[in-house]
Amino acid sequence: MTTLAPTLEAFFTSRLINEKGASPHTIAAYRDTFRLLLGFAQTHTGKPPSKLEIEHLDASLITAFLDHLEHDRGNSPRTRNARLAAIHSMFRYAALRHPEHAALISRVLAVPTKRYDRAIISYLTAAEVDALLAAPDRARWIGRRDHALLTVAIQTGLRVTELTNLRRHDVHLGTGPHVQAFGKGRRQRATPLTRQTVAVLRDWLNERDGQPQQPLFTTSRGRALSRDAVALLRNKHATNASHNCSTPASTAP
Repeated sequence: MTTLAPTLEAFFTSRLINEKGASPHTIAAYRDTFRLLLGFAQTHTGKPPSKLEIEHLDASLITAFLDHLEHDRGNSPRTRNARLAAIHSMFRYAALRHPEHAALISRVLAVPTKRYDRAIISYLTAAEVDALLAAPDRARWIGRRDHALLTVAIQTGLRVTELTNLRRHDVHLGTGPHVQAFGKGRRQRATPLTRQTVAVLRDWLNERDGQPQQPLFTTSRGRALSRDAVALLRNKHATNASHNCSTPASTAP
């Protein structure tokens, strides 16, 4: 067995899952990074992933892989940098387990991220917010769900993953109303709720009676919404809202 295989396995199991408590989304992103990297290394070295050694993944191959992501796969600099961050994380872990590869690892860790222009973050106007929240058809169950989700998203600024991971017991509507969510790095944070959001959530919770550990926002079959499902409902309601607002609400959360 090569040194790379057990190092990768330990990185995912011991480091990411057990030590850092990484989210399923982070683990999936790191998994995809190394799936692409190992496939690229196989093409360039002629060795299957099971035969690859750490020394095969040197700085020149990593740099070529990053160029491949941009030029052949059409990835943005932001995606390129995210892939590099996953690679750097694994090599920092490998440095503690394989000091005999210290020089190679240090060169990989020196591969720089790529600078890029950051877009200015835009915000919804009050009219756009009103149009977006009015878009779901609240005569239907799915419309009331979407209205509640959009209300929470707009008022709290939670990320999509934080929204989909919310459970009923994360909502506190008594004194000091707030929602508790786990953000990046498994950091727990409490976000205060406005009176309007409290009223919407109270109606939603009363309609969706269930156990405290059940998802707050679900599909019609009771399953937690996926990131893709949230993106679809957001785009649908943003399109509908744009018909009733002079400025399209396409920048909704």
